[in-house]
Amino acid sequence: MHRPQTERNERIERTGDAGQIGRYERTGDAGQIGRNERTGDAGQIGRYEQATDADTQQAGRNARAGGNAQAVGNAHTGPNTPAGGNAETERAEQTGTARTALGVAGPERAAAAEEFTADICVVGAGPAGLVLALLLLKSGLRVAVVERARAHQREFRGEILQPGALKLLDRLGVLAGARARGAHEHTHFRLVEGGRALLDIDYRALPAPYDYLLSIPQAHVLDELLLHCRTYEGFSYLDGRRVGALLREGGRITGVAADGPGGACTVRAHVVVGADGRFSKVRRLAGIEAGRSEAFDLDVLWFKLTDDRSGARGPDAARDVRVFRAGKSPVLVYDSWPDRVQIGWTLPHKGFKDVAARGIEHVKEQLALAVPPYAELIREQIGSMRDLSLLDVFSGRAERWTDDGLVLIGDAAHTHSPIGAQGINLAVQDAVLLHPLLVASHRAGDASAAFLSAFERTRSADIEQVMRLQRVQSRAMLSHGTFATRVRPKLAALLRRTPVYRKVLDRIAFGNPSVRIAEEIFVPDVSERRNR
Repeated sequence: MHRPQTERNERIERTGDAGQIGRYERTGDAGQIGRNERTGDAGQIGRYEQATDADTQQAGRNARAGGNAQAVGNAHTGPNTPAGGNAETERAEQTGTARTALGVAGPERAAAAEEFTADICVVGAGPAGLVLALLLLKSGLRVAVVERARAHQREFRGEILQPGALKLLDRLGVLAGARARGAHEHTHFRLVEGGRALLDIDYRALPAPYDYLLSIPQAHVLDELLLHCRTYEGFSYLDGRRVGALLREGGRITGVAADGPGGACTVRAHVVVGADGRFSKVRRLAGIEAGRSEAFDLDVLWFKLTDDRSGARGPDAARDVRVFRAGKSPVLVYDSWPDRVQIGWTLPHKGFKDVAARGIEHVKEQLALAVPPYAELIREQIGSMRDLSLLDVFSGRAERWTDDGLVLIGDAAHTHSPIGAQGINLAVQDAVLLHPLLVASHRAGDASAAFLSAFERTRSADIEQVMRLQRVQSRAMLSHGTFATRVRPKLAALLRRTPVYRKVLDRIAFGNPSVRIAEEIFVPDVSERRNR
């Protein structure tokens, strides 16, 4: 399915008629490429994630210049690592000196490149990208996945699976294997203040077997999805490669060019799917605005603690996800596999600089006051600002999700706050909804934006509803006063006895209940790799 590429210009254009649509393919980059992470000083400790305006504007200019297939050298992002990482490497990569894309490094590099073809090219091997890849493979299509990282080495924050995602992953046949790698069940979501529960959402009110939240390292889910994908002959996994350019033919996107430790390559496909995260490089190269909104006006300081008591409780012990309200900075806490505790401290947007300026001991004491049950562990285990990671929280919706030959899904299309743990749920559902449309697109030989935009039309109402719900949840977490602390808990207790409570819980847990896997288009005799 691939051959050595002997020649490639920086501007890659090919001519062809509509009948050639199904032959082209693109690769992508799932490492949230395009995020410019700045290693901060004492006022910006942790990796502060922010896409620069200059990068966005340059990517848009390249995309609108008629399909110039050269890389945007300063549009790079790395894994989520604490401050004090390899800043020199980061800066070199951002300026293009530590990496190349096909056509940038000269003929010597280009001569060693490989060219791949597939029916669908997915950029990004996160939950959305790999679920979509597996569904397409089961439907008989050839799929190439391009991923910046290797061996899921990044630290992932998103670990909570809602019942909706559990149900779909189970139907797809990957949940049991992912769980066997290690996970914790959580039965409640509680908003706590001063030892009193202001809000208590009991997931056990849902029908079994999906009546819980699951805390599972995202790598466990991705590794299991990848294991299933690799059983199909039509699957190509191109990891260690960053997308530097989109390939175009007559204005239509027909693939990607990528480079990195995995080697230089091009991928040509009928449709390219950008599943490369909230700072999507594919989106920026296509000249699509991110549609960022500061609706939440907060940041989250993430860190993990080792808690032997958590592991000692065993995988089946009763656990819950808790939000501790402390002043104006609530703290999210849940057990993380195997014996760790994930903590997220919410702060006013750009407010950490003032807190950090007073030193690490001040930060530790503020955290200890916010989550008293973990005060001792915080004082023992947080040694420096490097143990903390700062997340810039925002929501957003791309100005459009499609172009000719391109679809965006997951955070690349719509970005959400971590409040309510909806990210993975929405990503998996996006993949399930897009799957039959891509199969139909390939069969019809139609990769036009007009055809592919049916995905956005179908999904828009769900996304808008989630965003409204998250704004309500945010106000509940952050609001103060008599109503918030005395009246609201009583109203919530009354609400639990009404049908409205179950309706709201179902929406939080499952999202759109009509989302289902289109198993009727699976191909029973898809050729799988022989056991070796």
